[in-house]
Formats: sequence, C-alpha cells, structure tokens
Amino acid sequence: MENKAVTYRIEDAVGVITLHRPERLNAINGDLLQGLMSRLEAAGSDEAVRSVVLTGAGTSFCAGEDLKETSAGKTMEAWRWEIDRLQDTQRAILRLGKPLVAAIKGYALGGGLEFALGCDVRFAATDARFGFPETGVGLTITGAGTKLITQIVGLGKAKELVFSGEFIDAQEALRIGLVNRVVEPSVLETEAIRFCRKINENSPLSLRLSRMALDLGMHLSFEEILEVEAAHLFSCVAAGNQEEWVRKKMDRMKKDR
Repeated sequence: MENKAVTYRIEDAVGVITLHRPERLNAINGDLLQGLMSRLEAAGSDEAVRSVVLTGAGTSFCAGEDLKETSAGKTMEAWRWEIDRLQDTQRAILRLGKPLVAAIKGYALGGGLEFALGCDVRFAATDARFGFPETGVGLTITGAGTKLITQIVGLGKAKELVFSGEFIDAQEALRIGLVNRVVEPSVLETEAIRFCRKINENSPLSLRLSRMALDLGMHLSFEEILEVEAAHLFSCVAAGNQEEWVRKKMDRMKKDR
C-alpha cells in the first residue's frame, strides 16, 4: 500500500517532498517516518532531480512528536523503533547528495524542527513558529538536534531554546540565523522552488562536493579540509566538469547582455 503520510512530486528538476498529515499538523508517527525515508531515497536516486524542497501540507511544517499517540502509551520496543527511524532520517538527509531546502510554515517543533535543521537552507513563512518542547513533556532531543541547533545559532542560544522550551517567531528565527529568509505564507513554496531552480543552474557535481565539504568542514581540522577541497577540485577537473560549465556560464552571460 502506498504511504500517504508523505507525498512526492517533481517540478522541472526540483523534487518536492510534503509531510502530509495536516489533520495532526504533520506530527510524527511511524507512517510519516517511513514515508519520509522512502521519499528522501527516491529524490536522492532520481538523476532528473537536482535539488529538493521539504515542506508540510496544511497549516504547519511539522509539530513534532504526535502527543496524542504518545499519551496512549508506547512500549520500550516502540520507542526504540521510533528513535532509530528518526536518526536514520537525519542520516538520509545528510547523504542525500543534493541541496535540500526547507519551506516552513506554522509549527516546526521538536522532531519537526530537527527535520528543518537537517536541511541546507531554510525558508520560513511569516507565521512560522520554532521550538523544542521536549523538556516540558519529559522527553529529550533525539535526531541530532542538539548538534545542529548549536552549529547554526551558537551554544548559548541553543541552550536557551532547549532549556526553556519557548517558541520563537519567524523574525526572531531570522535574527539569530535559524532561517535564511522570511516570506509571506502564500508564496513560501513558490519561493523555495524558485531558489532551487536557481541552484539547478549550477553543476550537480560541484554542488554535491561543495555540500559535502561544507558539512565535513564543521568537524575536520584546517589541514584536513584543505585536503578534501583539493581532492574535490581534482575530481571536477578529471571529470571535465569545469569545461562544460564554463561554456554554459559564458552562454548565459551572452544572453544577459
């Protein structure tokens, strides 16, 4: 049976993955986790897709753990399964190999915020709200959110958000660097796709290697990242990548004159 909790479509060369439990604000359950993994794998393996947008149906991006299901009771085995899937999802995002842009409206909370943090670029609607409510419901962050939020906004602000459980709005998220852009809700997905199309004008190989280097650079030493960058450049040269894309760049420049 097809998983309906997450949908997938392609617009030009942009894959659009949509969390689709709008009646529950796209809250996380087993179907959503399995669907998201499946859609990420499909987008990653599709050579026709150059970049990907992750968004949510209805009024929110993802409200995090489905507390209605949690309050009904879960076995330790069920918790282990969910934690494994949450962490596998972040691994899938990391190895996607293509730029991933989050288009966030309404709530991006807990695990939903972690999905957004795993993306490369984040667009937020003016009505977006962000937060980690875990400490207020007796849980903790499990999808590498503690690492990702610290890298993006700094340790002090990360601790403030996690310890307090307070929500922040889109403008505050923009101010602290949690999101890249804030737009009106009516144009959120359009703007995210437009940005992806701009990305798609560039070399897929260069994008993949640059994404890898940027992620690795958070952990490697100065000398180690220099070696990675040199290896990536040689890969581009060996593939004849720069010759093809220099020609394309020059052709575009001529058309723009």
